[in-house]
Amino acid sequence: MYIKIYFGEKPVFLCDEIDDTLHEYLHHPDTIFLDEVSGPAIKSLLHEIVKPDYQAGILWHSKLDVLKKAFWKHFTIVKAGGGLVENEAHEVLLIHRRGKWDLPKGKLDPGETIEQCALREVHEETGLQAASLGAFLLTTYHTYNDYGHEVLKESYWYRMKAASSEHLVPQTIEDIHEIKWVARKDLAPYMVETFPSVRDVLRAGSMASAGE
Repeated sequence: MYIKIYFGEKPVFLCDEIDDTLHEYLHHPDTIFLDEVSGPAIKSLLHEIVKPDYQAGILWHSKLDVLKKAFWKHFTIVKAGGGLVENEAHEVLLIHRRGKWDLPKGKLDPGETIEQCALREVHEETGLQAASLGAFLLTTYHTYNDYGHEVLKESYWYRMKAASSEHLVPQTIEDIHEIKWVARKDLAPYMVETFPSVRDVLRAGSMASAGE
């Protein structure tokens, strides 16, 4: 098993075994590999991964939960919920925010469940009034710097359904200025202009739809 965390476009994998996916990364000289869980080792990886010489990182330990706990200590953890919304024509709802195509999501508020958070954020960011919650899809992880604080965001994604006839209202206060339904066959150019974690959500959604 592994947990994939994005540092910008670069993935860092926390793993307890090396599967075929990770073997491919290990064959590249621009991948950092460490097999210890100490604070200095993790700090070393975090220091090196931002350099242009490296494009990926792998941190291995026999117990993934121990590794995750040690890695998480280096960040402020923020939880968020979001939705991969589809309509009756199986089109996907995309939002355009700060120069990127994205999916609606946002931070968990005190006292709410992650499912409530996901539905609320979809409503607030898109104006959808009657989106219905479906199955949990996956969790994505990415990091960013917030005024000197290193943040690791855990985003919990759910499949959702909504009608294409609903009126869409972009939440401009959150820098959302365009919302559109996009057919899955037309997603390729949008995949280029989005975040790697969002690409993972879209791929997971396509696989889930194909399995139905």
